[in-house]
Amino acid sequence: MDLNTKKIKKNAFRVTKVRGQTASRIRVPGGYLPAEHLAAIQEIAEQYGNGSVHLTTRQGFEIPGIDMKNIDAVNKLLQPIIEGLKINQHDPGKGYTSAGTRNIAACIGNNVCPYANYNSTGFAKRIENAVFPHDFHFKIALTGCPNDCIKARMNDFGIIGMTEPQYDAGRCVGCGGCEKACRLKSVDALELDHYKIKRDHVKCVGCGECVLACPTRAFTRSREKYYRLVIMGRTGKKNPRLAEDFIAWADEDSIIKIIKNTYAFVKEHINLGAPGGKEHIGYIIDRTGFEEYKKFALEGVVLSPKAVMNQNVYWSGVHYKLPSYK
Repeated sequence: MDLNTKKIKKNAFRVTKVRGQTASRIRVPGGYLPAEHLAAIQEIAEQYGNGSVHLTTRQGFEIPGIDMKNIDAVNKLLQPIIEGLKINQHDPGKGYTSAGTRNIAACIGNNVCPYANYNSTGFAKRIENAVFPHDFHFKIALTGCPNDCIKARMNDFGIIGMTEPQYDAGRCVGCGGCEKACRLKSVDALELDHYKIKRDHVKCVGCGECVLACPTRAFTRSREKYYRLVIMGRTGKKNPRLAEDFIAWADEDSIIKIIKNTYAFVKEHINLGAPGGKEHIGYIIDRTGFEEYKKFALEGVVLSPKAVMNQNVYWSGVHYKLPSYK
């Protein structure tokens, strides 16, 4: 068969090690989908694949063993899944418009987990709607609390849920449960002083452990949702590293705007001599400098009064050699 492999990959089909065979990659924003779609995935795997399904590291599905001549047929069967998950699409019935921005991953969030400070899958779907489809390679992950079950700090953009503990001294009985929980399970930001609690607002990471530990509801979660935005974590051969804090106590709208602005930054500064014409965002920032990135990222962003932004960000991690594309 005479096929354009770039077009196939853009359509979210993998070029595999078996000649003439491909694998279909299915987006599941936030890792959450109605169970009814599992039947369609099974049908594709059994009718056109090799009968197996792979759960990807980014919470999507991959169906291997598909003959490349059946790509169009598979795309038709994918349509109800794409529509059901409300994924943006240019040509209905033709599958995914792009495979650049990777599946947006999220922990299970406060629909289930008592530690989560927000609906992580709901926010993931909102980001999905704002940024997909796009050809640039972005990795985004959301976690409900600083426990970071989704490993948000290994992504280009990690969004960590925060809450501002609301303290009602009249309900506090001075048991010390919150102070103990914060000291043993978090960052030791609470102090019991004459049977009342003092919170170190600078040290507090907004995890909500005090809320869970309080037997009288003297501590509750804030009505407002806050987030810690960490940026440019990555794996890979040359310079694997964890993401570092950019903004704490940020709001949803600002985070979405910063992510969208980053596409403009990459479009302006990407080195097309990189393999496949793709250059990781973090390498671009390493090359241009953080100040240049920040200029793009904060364009039109109005941070909330509570937001705390690092004016500069420094990454550590393993250092081998920065890429040189010629």
